[in-house]
Amino acid sequence: MIHRFGFLLLLLLSACGGDKSPAKLNVGDIAPTFQTTRADGMAAEFPAAWAGKPVVIRFWADWCKYCEPEMKAIEPIYQQLKPQGLQMIAINAGQDRKTVVAYMEKLGVSYPALMDEDSAIAKRYGVVGLPTTYFIDAKGIVRVKLIGEAEAAGFERAAREILK
Repeated sequence: MIHRFGFLLLLLLSACGGDKSPAKLNVGDIAPTFQTTRADGMAAEFPAAWAGKPVVIRFWADWCKYCEPEMKAIEPIYQQLKPQGLQMIAINAGQDRKTVVAYMEKLGVSYPALMDEDSAIAKRYGVVGLPTTYFIDAKGIVRVKLIGEAEAAGFERAAREILK
C-alpha cells in the first residue's frame, strides 16, 4: 500500500514541475512517438507498429481502483470493433513486468500491455491521473482524451469516432 501511495505521489509531483514538466497533450495534437517493450518482451514502437490504424492508448496501474472494472468492461467493445480496424494498447505506468503480466492474466483481456516502468511515456503524454485514455485516429491525431474512469457507452462512442 505504501509503495502504491508513493508512486501516486511521485506521479502527481512530477506533474507539478521539476526539471521537465509533463506534456500537455490535448485533442488535435499529434500523439507522441515512443519505443518500449510489450509485457511479453517483444519490442513496440509507436506509431510504426500501428501506422495507419486508429488506436486507443490507455494508461493504467494495478493499484488504480477504476482501472480493473474499466479494462474488463471495454474488452467486449474492443472485440466488437477490432474487425473494423480498432487497435488498443494498455500502457502500464510505473510497475514491473511481473506485476503487469500477472494483472493482465487476471483480467483476461486480449489487448496488449506495454511497459512504462519509469513512467517516461506517461509523462510525454501528460498523464497526471489514472486511468487516462487517448483515442488516436489513423493519422496519429488525438481525437478524444478521457481522464478518469470511462463508462462503456462513452468509450464506445469515442472508439467509433476514430474509426470514421
